[in-house]
Amino acid sequence: MSEPTILATSGGLAPGVRTRLAVAPLFRHAVDLAGADGTPRVCHVGTAGGDQAWFRGELDEAGRAAGLDLSHLNLFTMPNVDDVMEHLLAQDVVWVGGGSVANLLAVWRVHGLDSIMHTVWEAGVVLSGVSAGSICWHLGGTTDSFGPELRAVHDGLGLLPYANGVHYDSEPGRRPLMHSLVGSGELPTAYCTDDGVGLVYRGTTMVEAVTEQRGKGAYLLTRGPDGESVVEERIEPRVLPGAR
Repeated sequence: MSEPTILATSGGLAPGVRTRLAVAPLFRHAVDLAGADGTPRVCHVGTAGGDQAWFRGELDEAGRAAGLDLSHLNLFTMPNVDDVMEHLLAQDVVWVGGGSVANLLAVWRVHGLDSIMHTVWEAGVVLSGVSAGSICWHLGGTTDSFGPELRAVHDGLGLLPYANGVHYDSEPGRRPLMHSLVGSGELPTAYCTDDGVGLVYRGTTMVEAVTEQRGKGAYLLTRGPDGESVVEERIEPRVLPGAR
């Protein structure tokens, strides 16, 4: 069994050439981390976006073009597999899409996905995803799940004992709110990602930042010694093959 691994990202998909979507380097890196024998088995979980059928179709095309055995776990209007844990344990990678992290967490808990994901992670299936699919593995972060004004979310699965900031460079409110929340102690030490950047965790240790967009960064936010300020440390990510 491989060490529990999470790749938490602000990226992973890109415009395709002959398809609308294509698997981008961060998504491919999640597959590489799994070290799959044969055709990689990837399950997409689209709860945060409401399990939209049109998106599943476009991701299916991207998966075929990338040589993946891609399946979907849908929870609306009911789970689409008889045994959710059995299905996820049979995967090399679980990729969680973006959308509403608050709704994702609520629906997952109704269906027991909070404990199932913990088991799947400990079994060595790589857990990954973008935006909501990044924050969910942490203790919390910032979200627009409740409305246009960003707010804190505090009830992540907590597989990782940190907060998480996504879209750190592309949405102007993200950085100052993360600074405020970490500085006040409302959120703990946090790892944040610019668009196109991912964080690789082995167990609960962040071991590497990686990027599919050159010039982007990851960041570590810690509470300052005065108990109010924030220290932000840039983490230079490794550029992945195929980065632009």
